Amino acid sequence: MTDYRQLSDPEISNRIAILRDNLRQLTEQAAAQSGAANEERLANRIEDQSTELEDLLKEQERRGK
Repeated sequence: MTDYRQLSDPEISNRIAILRDNLRQLTEQAAAQSGAANEERLANRIEDQSTELEDLLKEQERRGK
């Protein structure tokens, strides 16, 4: 888990927006592609991005935003 306490509120909000867009794009790619290697790679990226998004949302909530 990464420590996001050093980020400012606007930096956290910006990173959340980026991650949400990344997840949308990865989901679209996963739907369009086939093949076990591609699917596994995309699934891993989606999982990593989702985890980071959850952590940032928790930090944002902790700050009361």
